[in-house]
Amino acid sequence: MAKKKQKKPLLSPTVKMGMIALLIPVAITVYVLAFFAWKELQTLPIFEKLAQQQEIEEIQQNFDMNIPEQYIPVYVAAEEKYGVPWTLLAAHHRIETRFSTMKSLVSPAGAIGHMQFMPCTFVGWKHPTCSGLGKGNISKTELMDPAIIKKYGGYGVDGNGDGVADPYDIEDAVFSAANYLSKYGAAKGDVKRAVFNYNHSEEYVSNVLYYYNLYNDYHDELKTAVLLNVKK
Repeated sequence: MAKKKQKKPLLSPTVKMGMIALLIPVAITVYVLAFFAWKELQTLPIFEKLAQQQEIEEIQQNFDMNIPEQYIPVYVAAEEKYGVPWTLLAAHHRIETRFSTMKSLVSPAGAIGHMQFMPCTFVGWKHPTCSGLGKGNISKTELMDPAIIKKYGGYGVDGNGDGVADPYDIEDAVFSAANYLSKYGAAKGDVKRAVFNYNHSEEYVSNVLYYYNLYNDYHDELKTAVLLNVKK
């Protein structure tokens, strides 16, 4: 039987080595170009937004309930106006209505809205029907009228400038809470006294301060990431 001849390789070892030597710089160049292209892509708004969203999600994992991102700019705006830490406003919101996720924003005692004001506190204790716990007999028109609130010395605020001070509007409610807490010392650092005046319960104070301190641990990172995310 005739012995088959071995086929000669198409490329000699020398040629192969030469091609490899030529391809290495090409591969390095492609890698470098791809690296810088990826870095450039990361500066695009969509990639920055994704990075910020990931940062927000990582921070929120430390909380038992996520702070709704849409509320943080409201807290921050109220902080800028009244000097009350936005994390304190978030803590109150968490305790009062679990960030407005409760089925009803009216408590059994008669507290109303996102931040659970007694009507007499919101419209003012000088209102002729106010006594006791402060439920009063206040019409919706009176309750939400900034002029009436001013007349009776209430803490209700028109936070969004629509001419109405509505405890069921998140901006009005948060600004009203900031107004109240500021008047009782929170803007000057006397947070505990302000919280106690908001609700005369040591347990309540303890619960609010727990979340306040927890949110403060991530204050700057969360605020920056959310506000940048909102602006994109």
